[in-house]
Amino acid sequence: MDIHASSALLGGISPAVFMKRYWQKKPLLVRQAWPGVAPPLPRAEFFELAGRESVESRLVEQRSGAWHVRHGPLPRRALPPLARAGWTLLVQGMDLHVAAAHEMLQRFRFVPDARMDDVMVSWASPGGGVGPHIDSYDVFLLQVQGRRRWRVGRVADPSWVEGAPLKRLRHFEPEFDWLVEPGDLLYLPPQWGHDGVAEGGDCMTCSMGFRVPTADELAHELLLRLADDTEVDHDSHLYRDPTQPATETPAAVPEALLRFAQAALARHMSDPLAVPRALGELLTEPKPRVWFEARRGAPRGGVRLDPCTRMMYDARHVFINGEAFIAGGRDATLMQRLANQRVLAAADCKRLSTEAAALLADWRGAGWVHGERG
Repeated sequence: MDIHASSALLGGISPAVFMKRYWQKKPLLVRQAWPGVAPPLPRAEFFELAGRESVESRLVEQRSGAWHVRHGPLPRRALPPLARAGWTLLVQGMDLHVAAAHEMLQRFRFVPDARMDDVMVSWASPGGGVGPHIDSYDVFLLQVQGRRRWRVGRVADPSWVEGAPLKRLRHFEPEFDWLVEPGDLLYLPPQWGHDGVAEGGDCMTCSMGFRVPTADELAHELLLRLADDTEVDHDSHLYRDPTQPATETPAAVPEALLRFAQAALARHMSDPLAVPRALGELLTEPKPRVWFEARRGAPRGGVRLDPCTRMMYDARHVFINGEAFIAGGRDATLMQRLANQRVLAAADCKRLSTEAAALLADWRGAGWVHGERG
């Protein structure tokens, strides 16, 4: 992708300009960003998908002035009649289950994969929506069928309606009111209030979401992973206090023990690759409901990453599906190419070292990559 080239998806500006002017700063509405766009799957198949155990889905309804939420699996008989107004069906992780949704997400890879979450698809009957709310992530809202009215604005009071099954804003004063049609694209940064309501029937919207971790969440997950990676030797570095005197305050934490604990943490953090390795493993951890189909035999020709595979890299590592590998030289260059392009040609596969080729064969056996001709 040429990040400096004009993009119709972004209204004629380049991805580089978009990231500088709009990303995490202000909304952008692009009319006919994707002319002729089609839903990633027909309505009947979308409803069928919502009934599967392996798929995360929600049904949101407005009945008699009250909101109701039901979590999946949601078989067709659990859904309201199509003619009933005011209901919405949402399915998460569509890119993991539908090839067309996965390909749709690839159009937005001018944003780092580390920020990419998933594609959520919502189908709504007339008047369907989830109410005014804010999200903690960046999102591109692509209208693929029917029409939806979006009211958007900054939020001065982020408090929620108490006791409601949905996190709906108590006070919302929109600054913009836009009616979008198939092919229109709306980008919203985190914490911008928005309320989307279907106008007419058969309204389908694809939401490309980009996760925004908090500092505390990230620190928590990294510390857990660092702890898991640490081999505990119960006989080494035992705490010793031969000079500990008798105490009249037995409940007080000894200063020597505090210093011992701080030194233990510092020792585990002294490895300069520890945090980068833990971060890469965390960012590529597959989603909870992801399963891979094992394959037999080494790949012939080129390879392509499975749609569910998450692969990234840093200066020293290659990360794939929660695992880290040290890589350097030509192997690192080729593995980085696979991560960026999600495909590696047969000629490049032949240039891998014996060790890297064996690793690729292991990944194919696990179902993480698939054979690709050429």
